[in-house]
This record gives sequence, C-alpha cells and structure tokens, in this order.
Amino acid sequence: MAERGNKGAVQARIREKLTNGLAPISLAVVDESHRHAGHGGHHANGESHFRVDIVSAAFAGKRLVERHRLVNSLLSEELAGGVHALAISARAPGEGA
Repeated sequence: MAERGNKGAVQARIREKLTNGLAPISLAVVDESHRHAGHGGHHANGESHFRVDIVSAAFAGKRLVERHRLVNSLLSEELAGGVHALAISARAPGEGA
C-alpha cells in the first residue's frame, strides 16, 4: 500500500526496484498524479499515477508486451496497492525515444 504520510516514498521504491531489477542505463520516474485530480484512483497527496521512462539492455530482443510485463512484475506490490496507473516507455539501448 502507498505510504500516504511519506511523500515520495512510492516514487523512491519504484526507482529502487527498477534499478535493482533491470540495471537501467537511464531511468526517469515521474509522479503525474496532479494531472489526474478528480479522476478515478487519484489520491489527494499524489503517488497514484506514474510515468516511467527506462532504457535497459534487459529489453533487447523483447517485444513491447514482454518489456511491460518485466516492469509490471517488478512493481507488482505497488500496482496492487496505491498506484492506480503506470505509463511505461521501455527501450533497449540504441532505440529511439
């Protein structure tokens, strides 16, 4: 479950799990919750909607759905808890944005 009293805790946990699990070359984890105020799953203090942009050699040769499954499996606890939405951009090194 998202830690409501510790702003940024979920974002930090997402960053840590993706770093440990995929050894990314680059990683951006952005809390976009403020853009979803009034919509389903939004929490007043944020940490409900995230965007992840990740480049990792672990994605080489994998289809988009396989890449998303890798990310989702690493973040299963967060997705089962307070994270309502996760937008993912997952690329292998050398692939365009």
